[in-house]
Amino acid sequence: MTGHPELTRNQSLVLKALDKAEGPLSAYTILDLLRDDGFRAPLQVYRALEKLQEFGLVHRLESINAFVACADPHCHRHSMIAFAICENCGRVDEFSDETVEARLGEWVAANRFKPAKTTIEIRGNCAACAAQAQ
Repeated sequence: MTGHPELTRNQSLVLKALDKAEGPLSAYTILDLLRDDGFRAPLQVYRALEKLQEFGLVHRLESINAFVACADPHCHRHSMIAFAICENCGRVDEFSDETVEARLGEWVAANRFKPAKTTIEIRGNCAACAAQAQ
């Protein structure tokens, strides 16, 4: 975690819970996992998540209102990060695509649009789940 401010105890615990998770976790699931560590209120989790997102260590998956630890510590180099979310097993793949990022940038410039945030999520079945379904 070099290059990031020192994490508070709560931030470290939340990040560790996300790192160990098999898939995305909701804030309430994180709260349940950390009750033995002294977490009592959702606000404790949301504050930690907010800071971890600012540091680029955690991403929020908008479509399922859940969080994942950043898979690529260098992803902050890209302004556009995309996620492929398997609706069957919950696997999340994080990636960036320079072509898509460039095309979105062209559209933004051409339309003089001022984006505040870009989130791209693809939902469906991962290769393993798709193969099982056949």
